[in-house]
Amino acid sequence: MPHLPLTSFRPPLWGLRPSRGLPRSRPLSTQSEPDGSAISRRNREAKQKRLREKQASLEAGIAPKSKSPAESSKAWTPKERVLYEIPTEQGEKKDVSRPLPPAYSPQYVEAAWYPWWVREGFFKPEYQARLPHATGETFSMCIPPPNVTGSLHIGHALTVAIQDALVRWHRMRGDRVLWVPGSDHAGIATQAVVEKQLWKERGVRRHELSREDFLREVWKWKEEKGGEICEQLRALGASLDWDRECFTMDTGSSVAVTEAFVRLYKAGLLYRSRQLVNWSCALRSAISDIEVESRPLPGRTELQLPGCPTPVSFGLLFSVAFPVDGEPDAEIVVGTTRPETLPGDVAVAVHPADSRYTHLHGRQLCHPLTGQLLPLITDCTVQPHLGTGAVKVTPAHSPADAELGARHGLSPRSVIAEDGTMTALCEDWLQGLHRFVAREKILSALRERGLFRGLQNHPMVLPICSRSGDVVEYLLKSQWFVRCREMGERAAKAVESGALDLSPSFHQKNWQHWFSHIGDWCVSRQLWWGHRIPAYLVVEEHAKGDTEDFWVVGRTESEAREVAAELTGRPGAELTLERDPDVLDTWFSSALFPFSALGWPRETPDLAHFYPLSLLETGSDLLLFWVGRMVMLGTQLTGQLPFSKVLLHSMVRDRQGRKMSKSLGNVLDPRDIIIGVELQVLQDKLRDGNLDPAELAIAASVQRKDFPHGIPECGTDALRFTLCSHGALGGDLHLSVSEVLSFRHFCNKIWNALRFILNALGEEFIPQPAEELSPASLMDAWILSCLARTAQDCERGFLTRELSLVTHALHHFWLHNLCDVYLEAVKPVLSHSPRPPEPPQVLFFCADIGLRLLAPLMPFLAEELWQRLPPRPGGPSAPSICVAPYPSARSLEHWHQPELERRFSRVQESVQALRALRATYQLTKARPRVLLQSSEPGERGLFEAFLEPLGILGHCGAVGLLPPGAAAPSGWVQAPLSDSSQAYMELQGLVDPQTHLPRLAARRHKLQKQLDGLLARPPSEGEAETQRQQRGLKAFKEPGRRSWKRISAGTMAAALVLLLGLQAVAGYGSVSPTTALGTALPLPGASTPGPKPQEKGSVPDWAIVLITLSLVAAIVSLLYGIKKACEFRKEMNMGSIVSEAPDNKSHPQQNKDDSQGGVHEGETEGADSFPAWAIVVVILLSVILLLVFIGLIVLRDTLLLPRNTYYTQDFGLGPLFCSLDNKLSCGGACGLGHEESYNVAHELSHSHEGVWNWMSELFRREECKGSPGSGELRVRISGEGTF
Repeated sequence: MPHLPLTSFRPPLWGLRPSRGLPRSRPLSTQSEPDGSAISRRNREAKQKRLREKQASLEAGIAPKSKSPAESSKAWTPKERVLYEIPTEQGEKKDVSRPLPPAYSPQYVEAAWYPWWVREGFFKPEYQARLPHATGETFSMCIPPPNVTGSLHIGHALTVAIQDALVRWHRMRGDRVLWVPGSDHAGIATQAVVEKQLWKERGVRRHELSREDFLREVWKWKEEKGGEICEQLRALGASLDWDRECFTMDTGSSVAVTEAFVRLYKAGLLYRSRQLVNWSCALRSAISDIEVESRPLPGRTELQLPGCPTPVSFGLLFSVAFPVDGEPDAEIVVGTTRPETLPGDVAVAVHPADSRYTHLHGRQLCHPLTGQLLPLITDCTVQPHLGTGAVKVTPAHSPADAELGARHGLSPRSVIAEDGTMTALCEDWLQGLHRFVAREKILSALRERGLFRGLQNHPMVLPICSRSGDVVEYLLKSQWFVRCREMGERAAKAVESGALDLSPSFHQKNWQHWFSHIGDWCVSRQLWWGHRIPAYLVVEEHAKGDTEDFWVVGRTESEAREVAAELTGRPGAELTLERDPDVLDTWFSSALFPFSALGWPRETPDLAHFYPLSLLETGSDLLLFWVGRMVMLGTQLTGQLPFSKVLLHSMVRDRQGRKMSKSLGNVLDPRDIIIGVELQVLQDKLRDGNLDPAELAIAASVQRKDFPHGIPECGTDALRFTLCSHGALGGDLHLSVSEVLSFRHFCNKIWNALRFILNALGEEFIPQPAEELSPASLMDAWILSCLARTAQDCERGFLTRELSLVTHALHHFWLHNLCDVYLEAVKPVLSHSPRPPEPPQVLFFCADIGLRLLAPLMPFLAEELWQRLPPRPGGPSAPSICVAPYPSARSLEHWHQPELERRFSRVQESVQALRALRATYQLTKARPRVLLQSSEPGERGLFEAFLEPLGILGHCGAVGLLPPGAAAPSGWVQAPLSDSSQAYMELQGLVDPQTHLPRLAARRHKLQKQLDGLLARPPSEGEAETQRQQRGLKAFKEPGRRSWKRISAGTMAAALVLLLGLQAVAGYGSVSPTTALGTALPLPGASTPGPKPQEKGSVPDWAIVLITLSLVAAIVSLLYGIKKACEFRKEMNMGSIVSEAPDNKSHPQQNKDDSQGGVHEGETEGADSFPAWAIVVVILLSVILLLVFIGLIVLRDTLLLPRNTYYTQDFGLGPLFCSLDNKLSCGGACGLGHEESYNVAHELSHSHEGVWNWMSELFRREECKGSPGSGELRVRISGEGTF
C-alpha cells in the first residue's frame, strides 16, 4: 500500500471527522448488548477475514476493484422496533423509570408524550404566562389552513417543521405564544370528492339531490375524513393550541365572511358585473387563478379531455380567410388557435401602421361561416409581426378581445355554454355539440367553402383546470367582483415602506409587480359547498324588465328586505327576495383567517392580545394568492396589517427535482416516513385514490423504482430535522428518504451518547449550579467552550429565522465535538480511581444544555432523554423540556474561549495525522508509542498540554515529547505535522517488513523516476525559466492591458462606423433590395437601365459599405486581442510551472495541496492556440453581427418604408421579394383605365418566370402607353406594400 501524504487527512478546523476509508472510532456505549460476546466474536472474525483478503491481494500486486455505487452503498436492513408497552392512560406522563433500550427506536421514543403535553396545557399561552422565566412578550402565528379534502404531504410537513421550531423556541424563551390550528373547507375540491363518492357508492349525481341533502352528505364526509389532518399534525409534534382550532365553515367563520362581504359592499369595493371569468366546463363553475394551470405546449399536442369522446389537438395555428366585401379576389387571412370560437367573432383587427392593410381601412369583411359583414378595425395592441398581422375579435371568449371590443364598442356573442357545448347563436348545425367536436365541423365547413388556408405548429400556453383537467374557457358571467386597485396600492406601499417585511427579500419584486397590475377579483363560485353569498335579487324590480338586475346586500334576509324597501319605496313585506345561489371563493374566507380565527368581528381578548400576528410562515407559491389577499382585506377591515413579517419557504421536490404530484406517485404521507411502510402498502394507497388507469400505472411504476423495498422507519425527529436543515432561503428543496435516514442515524448517535452519560453519572450524582462549574482540565474547558459557541449559533439562527444554521450547529456539536472527541477523551479519565469530580459535571451540562438546544427541532427525542437526567437542586425544575428555559448565549458566555478552540484545532489536525499513519500501516489493534518533536516553543507547550488526549484520540499508546534537534529513534516512522513539527510512531514489532517492503519499493521507484526527470534538466534551463517567470510577473499588468486596449479600440471604432451607417439608414429612409439585386441579376428579356439619380427613400451605397467594414473590424480586433491574451497566458503558465516543478515534485503532499488552487501541468497543453471558449465566442459574435446586418438590409422596407412615394423599378427579381400576402397593382405610367391586381403569392408558388411573364404581358397590351422595351415601370408604393 503506497505511503499516503499525511496532510491529505487533515480535517477541517471545526472538528475531528475521520476520512472516508479510515477506521471509525469505537462505539460510545459501554453497556453490553444481548449476547454481546458472541456478536463481538463474529464481528472480529469477519473483520480479520476482510483484512486477510486485502493483504493477499496486496501481496499478489492486485489492486482491489472498486465497487459500484450500488454495491458499495449499504442496503437498509430493518431495525428491531422497540415498543413502549408500559400501561399509560391517555394524557398521563410517560414512565421513564425503566432503563433506556439499547438502540434508538422512534416508536418507543414518540409514544405517550404528545397527549401529555396537550393535557398539561403546555401549548396554551395562559400556561406560558405563569413560567418563572416569562418575558411578557407575545408571539402569535396561524397555521396555513390545509384543505380538509385529504391528508398532508411533505410540503405541509415542511411548513409544520419550520413553524413548530420557531414556536417552541419562543415558548422556551418565555414568550406568551399562540399558534392557531385550522383547516379550510376547500369548496371545489371537497364538493368534487363528495360527488365522486356519491356516484361510486350510490350512483347518484349532485343535481339529483336537493341542496340541503347534498350539504348534509358533505358534512357527514367531513366528520368522517376531516380528522386525518389533525392526526398527522399530532404525529409531527405540532405544538398547536387545539382548544382554539377553527374551520372555515364553522359558525364563527361564517359570521366573519358575511360581515366582510357587507362591509366591502358598503365601502364600494364589491360590485356585481357581467365580465369574463375563468370557467371550468367540467365543474360548471368559475375558478380562481391559482386553480388554472398554465401548461406550455411546444407544438401539436393531443389531450384527452373530460366529456370529449376523442383526443383533441392543441398547439396548432389555423389560417382562415375572411373575404373583403365588394372585392371577390381580396381577402384577409387570420390565424387562430381556437376555430371553435369563430361563430363568436364580431370583427377583424389589424395594426393601424401595418402597410399590408392600409388600403382596406374602413372596409367590411364577410364572416367565413355566416356571411355576415364584420368591420375591419385598427388597434395599436395588434402585433403585426405575429402570424398574418390580422386577428379575429371574440370579446365573449378572450380577455384581450374583451378589452379591445370595449374600446371599439363591439357587442360580444357568447357561443359556448356553461357545460362546454355550443349555444343557439351558432345555428342549428352546431348547437348542442361539444365545443371540440364542433371545431372539426367548422374546419370541414371552411374547407368546403375554400376559405381554409392551412395549419401549422404553434407553441402556446394552454390554460388547464387543475381540479378537473379540462381546458379553461373564458365566459361572460354576471358575478360579484372585489375592486383591488386601491387595496393593492396600500399593500404595495406597506412592503416598500418596510412596514411589511418579506423574507427572502427577492420576493418583493414579484409582490410589487403583481399589485401594480392587479385586476378585480371574481369571488362568485357556482357551487353548493361554501359560504353562500349574502346578496338578494329583488324579484319585482327584475320583472319590470329593467336592463340590470336589482340586488341588495344584508347580513340576514330581514336586513336585506329593509334595504330593499328603502331603495324601492315599497313596504318590505310586499317584496320577494331570492338569495344568490352562488357561494364565495374559498380564498375569500382564507384571506380573513388571521383575524377571523381570533374572533373577529367580535372584540375578543384573543383579538386584542394576539392580533396582528407576529409572523406568517408559508410556501412561496402562496405569496400572491393568499398572503396578498390577507394583506388587502386585513388592512381594509381591521385598519392594520394582519402581520408584520412574512417568511416564505421553497417548494419541496423529490430527489430528481420533480414537483410532488399524485399522478407521478412521489407524493408522500409524512407518516409513511415516520413509521415506515412497505411497497405494497404504498401501491394500495394509489389504487384507493382517484387516479385514472393511465396515471395509476405511471405512479405505480415510479413508486417501484424509487422505493423498491418500501420506506424505512425514520421517526418524526429525523424528518423534522431534515426539513429544517435545508433552510428557507435557498432554491427548491430536493428531499430524499435516504437523507432522512441519515438523520435517524444521528438520533441514534445522540441516544448512545446519553446512555453513556447516564451510566457515567450514576444514581448518586448531584448537579452543581452552572455558575459554580469551573473546568479542571483543558478538555473540559474546550467542550464547554464549544457548547457556549453552539448556543450562540442557535440563538443567531432562530433570531434570523435561518434554521439551517441551527441544525448545522447542533449536528456539529453533538456528532463532531461531543461524541467523536470529548466522550472518547473522557472515557479513560472516568476509569481513574478516584474519579475526578469535574468530568461528570461537564457531561451533565453538555447533556442538559445540548438537549434543550435541540428541543425545538427534535421534541420527542429531547423530552425522552431530558426526563432521565438527574434533577437540579435548589427549587422545582420545569415539568417538561418544552417549557424549560432555552439556553441563552449570554448565560454561557463565561465558558466561551475562542483561543482555546483555535489551539485545539491544531491538536485535532495532529490526531488526524496519527490516525492516517496507523491506517497506512494497518495497525488495527496495536497502540504504538508516539513521540512529538517541534522547534517552536508554543507548539511544544500545546502538545505537552494535550499529551493524554492525543494518545486517546489518535488510538496510540504513550505519547511523549522529543527534544528539538534530537535524533530520530531507530525503528520509528516519521510523519511531518507542520513545517516545524513532526511525529514519530514506533513500528518495530508491530509491522511485518516483508509485507510492506514491496509496496514501499514500488513507491520509491515512482518517486525516483520523478526525481531523475527533474535532475536531467541543466541548471541554466532552470535559471532561465526563473528569470522568465520573474519578468512575466513584473510586467503582469502591461500585456493584459495592451491586449484589452486593442480589443476596446477596435470595437469602439467598429461601433462608430456602424452608427454612421445606421444614421444613414435612418436619415435617408430605405431602398428596396431589388435595386441592388435587380441590376446584378436581371431576368431574361429585361434591359439593363443606366445609372439613375438617388431617389428619396433609398440608402446610399457608402452606408452599406460602412456597416460591412464595421463588422469586419469588430471581428478582427476581437481575434487579435484574444490571440495576444492567449500568448501572454501561455508565457505565464510555462514560467510558473517550470519554476515550481522541482519543489512540488520533491514534496508530494505539498503538490497535492497546492494543486487545488494553483496551476496544473495539463494547463500548458495547447496554450499556444486559441482556447475553445474563445473560438465559441468569436463564432457566436460573428453570426449575431451577420444576422443583424442581413436583417437591416432585408427588413428595412418593412421598418422604414416611406408611404406614397414614387421611384423607378427595375425588372429583376424585385417582385420575388414581396410578401406572400401582398397584392401587386399596376397603373399610372401604363395609362390603364383601371387598376389591375395580381396575386404574387399565387405566381410565386408556380415559378419565378411567372412574375416576369405577367409583367411582359402588361407592356405588350395595346392600351399601355408606356415603353414596352424599356424594362421600366413607374409604380406607386402605398403604405400597405402594394405596387
